[in-house]
Amino acid sequence: MSFWLTVILSNFGVGGLVGLTGVAGFLLPIVYTGLLQMSVTQGLALSFAAFILSGVLGSFNYKKAGNLDVPFGLHLSAGSLAGAVLGVKLNLIIPEEQVKILLYVVVLLSGISILLRKDGKAAETEKKAAAGTAGAKEKGFRLEEHLVPTLLLGFVTGLICALSGAGGPILVMPLLVVFGTGVRVAVGIALFNSIFIGIPACIGYMSQCDVPALLPVLAAALASHGIGVYLGSKNAVRINQGVLKRGIAVFSILIAVWKLFL
Repeated sequence: MSFWLTVILSNFGVGGLVGLTGVAGFLLPIVYTGLLQMSVTQGLALSFAAFILSGVLGSFNYKKAGNLDVPFGLHLSAGSLAGAVLGVKLNLIIPEEQVKILLYVVVLLSGISILLRKDGKAAETEKKAAAGTAGAKEKGFRLEEHLVPTLLLGFVTGLICALSGAGGPILVMPLLVVFGTGVRVAVGIALFNSIFIGIPACIGYMSQCDVPALLPVLAAALASHGIGVYLGSKNAVRINQGVLKRGIAVFSILIAVWKLFL
């Protein structure tokens, strides 16, 4: 009973956080491999299935709001698709304990990234830059105007995410902002991109599992995760996202430090 309750509540909670902030998916592999003591392969198969669902729901909402650059997202995702395939292959030949270490290192760096990320006025400035109203910033390097760097960024981030279990937005979103994409558009593209990372990753990891035995867990996880993402996205404007993101970051850092060093 406690197993199913943990699966449902964790997926609902993480889904809600993803809907609210665009990040937190990287917490799911910790739940599966830590709390539920599942294998890394099983945990990543279930996590990437959830990432596909949250990516579809999230990018659809961002597209409706005008915050998804589909052509740019497709270019980035073409690189991520290839990178994710290689990431899965590397994961399957690396010892499980080393993969767990990599997972917690990514979680640690993700938490630090959230704490260091610019929000508030800085985020608003990035938004204006994306709209072409930020003056001098508009003349700088814009990643969406360069195909090869876009494909390369997609490949590298796809490889890292598929190898480690990071959801995608936590890594892709801040990098897009650094390269001149507005914050909201960056979230939309990162969610869209996570679909293309998740599909090969989910197929690759699921093929190494006992699929019939995992299907009931997958059904419960996706149902609760989808509800969480939907409710989170509906209430995103009511929540102080800065405080929530910092809370996620601190929690992630503490978990990673505990697993890595204690």
